[in-house]
Amino acid sequence: MIFSTLFIALNTYFIAKEVFWFMALPVALIVVLTAFLALDVLMLTIVFLTPFSIIIQQNDFGAAISIPTEPLLFGVMIIYILRLFYEGKLDRKIFFHPVTIAILLYLCWIFFTCITSSLPAVSWKFFLSRLWLVIPFYFVTLHLFKEKKNMRRHIWLYMLSFAGVIIYTVTNHALADFSEEAAHISMTPFYNDHTSYGAMLAMYIPPLILFVFDKDSPRNTRLAAGFLLLIFLTGLVFSYTRAAWLSMIIASGALVIYLLRVRIIPILVATGMIVGLFFYYQTDIIIYLQSGRYKNTENRNIEQRVQSITNVTTDASNTERFNRWASAMRMFRERPFFGWGPGTYQFQYAPFQISTEKTIISTNFGERGNSHSEYIGPMAESGVPGLLTVLGILVTTLLTAGKLIYHSPHKKTRVFAMVIALGLITYFVHGTLNDFLDTDKASAPFWGFIAMLVMMDISEKVKETDQQQKISNKD
Repeated sequence: MIFSTLFIALNTYFIAKEVFWFMALPVALIVVLTAFLALDVLMLTIVFLTPFSIIIQQNDFGAAISIPTEPLLFGVMIIYILRLFYEGKLDRKIFFHPVTIAILLYLCWIFFTCITSSLPAVSWKFFLSRLWLVIPFYFVTLHLFKEKKNMRRHIWLYMLSFAGVIIYTVTNHALADFSEEAAHISMTPFYNDHTSYGAMLAMYIPPLILFVFDKDSPRNTRLAAGFLLLIFLTGLVFSYTRAAWLSMIIASGALVIYLLRVRIIPILVATGMIVGLFFYYQTDIIIYLQSGRYKNTENRNIEQRVQSITNVTTDASNTERFNRWASAMRMFRERPFFGWGPGTYQFQYAPFQISTEKTIISTNFGERGNSHSEYIGPMAESGVPGLLTVLGILVTTLLTAGKLIYHSPHKKTRVFAMVIALGLITYFVHGTLNDFLDTDKASAPFWGFIAMLVMMDISEKVKETDQQQKISNKD
């Protein structure tokens, strides 16, 4: 009663002085208490809030922050680090898992290249923001997923709030007669553009399909999943995101590979060879692609929109991507090992453009975004080791998924691991054309899905160990 009366008195004084932030103090205290007493509840709340978060640009400090999620993620990161130091021990099963090792190498190389960066202030801000995305969404959720039911909760919470954003987007789009121009901005302020929005739609469709046909789920849950699937498919079609459509096609191919139980390593080797050949013959390929058939972006059906991905002559989106990639390659050739520094691409690529590759949306100062690739960007910013650490996460994740899908004795684990892997594959494909892992919108499902696979793998190993121990005790 004393504290309540004191708060009311102080709040009345501050309101009279037109200072309104003091009203948020109880909410802040609740969040702090939840973080210390029920960190799992706070993490699931953050996941639910992520699709609704809005980016606030602070021009005075040259920074942007996603409200309310990123301040909460920063607090979760601090609490997790403090707990590690307080407890003084690491969970060896988590920290020595191949995927975790790949992620730690990735973060360590970012840290090291911040030291050698051409713009240290930019790189250290990038490193800090990457930490508050990776630590909560991967390391904290790993502990959260020790209870298997939290995996589905994680997926459902993001999907439910995302469904609200989809309805909002489709409504705005309908009011603009479903024009392609409106498709690019209908999801604002919740998503920056239709590409990130489409990427997240594609990621959640495989799990949704599982939830619809999961015979072990209650009927009402399956009906809700079916309704959400309809919403997500509608959003995907009207997102006009060609990369999302392409990623779904490739994920369908991956599904066939998993069902036929084709070995993963040869597939990864073949994919690596194709990518290597692309870079080796990139000039010849670009010349060939310049015979793009579709000269405009209006009045096209889905088939023509997907085929227009190869049009690098008149499609401004495609031609600008090649401009960014070519600039990144020139940056890489100048600093092949350490790169220019994490997060520095958008500030450094302008001088590496050449006039013949510029487009109607290019700028002389290069102030309009990043490299449009989760693979080429790190190569320019962190050199060859930077690219290898990203590929290390991709390869170890897919190998872990393959091991679960092919060798788990539990059907539910095999099926769940498959749909999570397919969701990740849609993003791995997207990563060739865009990069969104600097946002909370993409980081929540991306690192969360990887954490699900890792925790399922750890659980399988624990079960195997327990069974072996029981057998040895009997002997």
